[in-house]
Parts: sequence; structure tokens; C-alpha cells
Amino acid sequence: MNDLNLRIAAITDEFSPTDLDAALKPMHSIGMTGAELRVVFGKNIMDLTDEEVTRATDMCGAKKVSILGIASPILKCVLPGGPAVDTRFQQDSFNAKYTFDDQQRLLDRAFRLCEMTGAKMIRVFSYWRTVEPTACFDAVVEALDGLAKQGAKQGVTIGIENEHACQIGTAAESRAILDAVAHENLKLVWDPANALVAGEDPFPHGYGLLPVDRIAHVHVKDCHMDGHTPIWGPVGTRHVDWKGQIAALVADGYRGYLSLETHWPGPDGDKMLGSTICGWNMRGLAAK
Repeated sequence: MNDLNLRIAAITDEFSPTDLDAALKPMHSIGMTGAELRVVFGKNIMDLTDEEVTRATDMCGAKKVSILGIASPILKCVLPGGPAVDTRFQQDSFNAKYTFDDQQRLLDRAFRLCEMTGAKMIRVFSYWRTVEPTACFDAVVEALDGLAKQGAKQGVTIGIENEHACQIGTAAESRAILDAVAHENLKLVWDPANALVAGEDPFPHGYGLLPVDRIAHVHVKDCHMDGHTPIWGPVGTRHVDWKGQIAALVADGYRGYLSLETHWPGPDGDKMLGSTICGWNMRGLAAK
């Protein structure tokens, strides 16, 4: 929209994981023109039938909401033979519990989902975080390099998200992996709040480490920390400097989306209301 510095979107299940139509209504009202699909009709996107995928695509199209990416659980699994998993971080799986052996099947399905929905990006991770992340770096490099090469053949961007529960959680770790896998089809899904949970100051420090031309997408949520536990809240009211972060993205030439990933349970546990509040807050932060 012409009154926004950056276009806005959301992961639909942050509004409703079961009722896509109910999710799309507030998204449309807020002015969101993009969606990421993660849990739809109560099922992880990887488990939808082709008929369900077509139905979801048609519903988004009816609201003039483009499907930007497949929010897959690829590489949200234990690295075989790696160090012990770090149990300090909550492992959100979103109705998806897959093993290392499932990964190629998931990738093949994700490529098919991109064909069906028009999505141009597959969000991936970097294995569940261990007590020795640096010992897993080469394995992560190998996996992401392979994904990027397969993505290039399909014309799809592989978006590695910095996730505090995975090996690549901070901006510093993101920069290291982007430098190690200098493939044009590997980009970053930058999540400042995840970096905060991982123990890093995401802005300005963390962001300043990143190559902006490798940022393909930005996830928006907000929290403060209680020890190792994130306390999620309305976007723009906690410890991520979203005003400064968005201004810097615009100044640095970022032209992708800001995509809401609320995480806040909402007032009295009303997630739909919570995401609606956060969506309007995000819109305000993105306004010219």
C-alpha cells in the first residue's frame, strides 16, 4: 500500500491455525498483502493434501493476499551424531515432528507446495541447538549448501531463519553461515526477537553485522526476557527496537515484507485479538 514504507504480511496461524478464512479477514483489514503458510486447517503445511493446498491458495487469492513462502519445519530436527541438545530453549514444532531421515521428503514436498501456491521462498532452519553449536557448523553449512543448490534448480529461495532453538540463532551466527554458504539462493529470514532470546542485542548491534542484500524476509514479534524465558507481548512495546529496525531496513534499501509472527497469546488468551493488535502496531511502525 502506498502509505507504507514496507509491505506487511503474517503467518496465518498466528491469527487462527484452524480457520483460514477467519485469519484472512483481519489480515486483509489491516492491509496485509502477503501470507506465510505454516499450520492451516489444523495441520502442518507439509501434511496438507493437494486439495487442501488448492483450497487455501484460493482463499488467499480471494482476499488478494499473495502466498509469499512455505514456513516449513525443514532442519528442525536433531543432527545425528551431534552434541547434546540444549534444553534451555523451547522447541516449537507447530504440529510437525520430523526426523533427519524425513528432510529430503519434506524438501520435495515444499517445492511442490511452491508450484501450487506461487510461493517463492521456503523457510528452513539449522537443526535443534546443541550445547556446542560451533561443533555443528560444518554440518549446517553442508545442509544449507545442498538446499540452496536444489532451490536454484527449482527457482526458489531458501530462507534460513535465525531461530534461538536452533544452531543459527543470532545475527553473528547468521553472518557466519551466510559467509560460508555464498550461494545466491540462500537468504536470511531475519528475526530480531529470536536473536534477543538467543542473548544478542538485535538492533542496532546484531543488524549491523548482517549483509542487508542477503535479507529476504523479516519476522516481526516482540518480547522481554525473564531469565532464559521470553515473555511475548504486543509488537513495539517490549525490548526489540522495532522503530529503529524498520527505519534502518528502509534506509538500507530492503524491499521485502515485514511478516507478523505474534507468539503473544493475546489478552486473556485471545490469540486472534492479540495478533490483530500486533498487526495494527506493525502497520503503524511501517507507515510513512
